[in-house]
Amino acid sequence: MSQSTNPTSDNLNPVGLKGIEFLQFTTHEPERVDALLKDLGLSKLMRHRDKNLFYYRQNDIHILLSHGENGFERAFAEQHGSSVCAMGWRVKHAQAAYEEAIRRGAKPFIPGKIGACDLSLPAVYGIGDSIIYFVGEAESNAASYLPAQGFIPLDAPELVPDKGFIRVDHLTNNVYKNTMSYWADFYKTIFGFTEVRYFDIKGQKTGLTSFALKSPDRTFSIPINEGNEAESQIEEYLREYRGPGVQHIAFLTADLPASVEKMAGSRIETLDINPEYYQSVFDRVPNVVEDHQRLERLQILVDGDEQGYLLQIFTKNLFGPIFIEMIQRKNHQAFGEGNFTALFESIERDQERRGVL
Repeated sequence: MSQSTNPTSDNLNPVGLKGIEFLQFTTHEPERVDALLKDLGLSKLMRHRDKNLFYYRQNDIHILLSHGENGFERAFAEQHGSSVCAMGWRVKHAQAAYEEAIRRGAKPFIPGKIGACDLSLPAVYGIGDSIIYFVGEAESNAASYLPAQGFIPLDAPELVPDKGFIRVDHLTNNVYKNTMSYWADFYKTIFGFTEVRYFDIKGQKTGLTSFALKSPDRTFSIPINEGNEAESQIEEYLREYRGPGVQHIAFLTADLPASVEKMAGSRIETLDINPEYYQSVFDRVPNVVEDHQRLERLQILVDGDEQGYLLQIFTKNLFGPIFIEMIQRKNHQAFGEGNFTALFESIERDQERRGVL
């Protein structure tokens, strides 16, 4: 990857990034993934006029679901199963962003080499040969760019109750051992991300290391994980997914307990937390105003400092090995470092139940 030689202010945000426009899932199990997205509060609003491609929305969370018979998305699903094959990034100008990304070392996505893809937007390859599309600021809402891509409103939109999720807070990538620094440099050099955290996490039996990167527009983060042991959760993901990719997506909410309660009785299952965790967490984070017993009952994790805190909870695997994090922030922009051991051990317990450990 080449580095720009022009040390101007534009280098702080070289492609003019302005946030995540959409995530695209591909699957061979469309009914199951459709049901899970609705359980998470995403309404099904549009379809492509010619393809098995659908659009879902909840506030500023936009999801495309593909289950095509050919092309890039089909090939990606055959390789990875239910997976995140692409994402769209909002930028000032799509073509200019694409050209700058290529100039900085990104690999252009050329659909003709692997068959047609669902969208005709300028794009480059990301982690695991997924796609990063560029959506220009003038078109960065579904009403503007989706009709131009062949989408039409459903005759009967499938509306579901809002679960309170506002936008994508972060999405985490898992990569092969000894490639974490390469992919961190990919995001930093080409797109202007900055490193905000480094983690070295140990569970009872396994561990991982992670870089957390922040987008130059400060609207979302991308942590990158690599495992330390053959049976770690990262290596299990890489085996099941058959390559690196998105491990989990974090949805931001203003009221996490309410969001969790709205999903009661749905297909969304969350990880269990050791009851001992709650014996000390509110001493460690004493400024939590939400009802402590309610948080314990819902098995919501808590972390913070003297300035603020966050609440978070994690689902079990939903889309292949991909899971969802739900997060609420109160003047606290970290990732729940104080919860890493509890979370990691919870995932290990789930691995033990499934016979992985």
